[in-house]
Amino acid sequence: MEKTYWVQLEGVLDNAALATLRGGVQLNDGLTLPARAERLQEPPALWQRDPPIRVRQMLPTSWLELVIREGRNRQVRRMTAALGFPTLRLIRAAVGPFSIDGLTPGNWCDASGKIDKINNIG
Repeated sequence: MEKTYWVQLEGVLDNAALATLRGGVQLNDGLTLPARAERLQEPPALWQRDPPIRVRQMLPTSWLELVIREGRNRQVRRMTAALGFPTLRLIRAAVGPFSIDGLTPGNWCDASGKIDKINNIG
């Protein structure tokens, strides 16, 4: 199942890094599957992180939307680090049809209707 992440990176993401993410990143445990990767403005309605990320005045940050289909241990963090862009903040925005759209921290929604549609019940 596809997983969508919003990733805040240290540094300004370049086209070469995006191309590598889209083609697969070589990690210690092998090549990752190709991912969908796009630059992202700061995600809308983003809540404050507690504790806040470390901020370095002289190093800019950038955002990435990354969609992967596998789930290796700390995969997103390892992929971005391998390209020279350490992950500062990582938000799983969606898993398959389930997303955080419209949710606020601490809230939840009943997903049984979506599960029924996935299983062709409803």
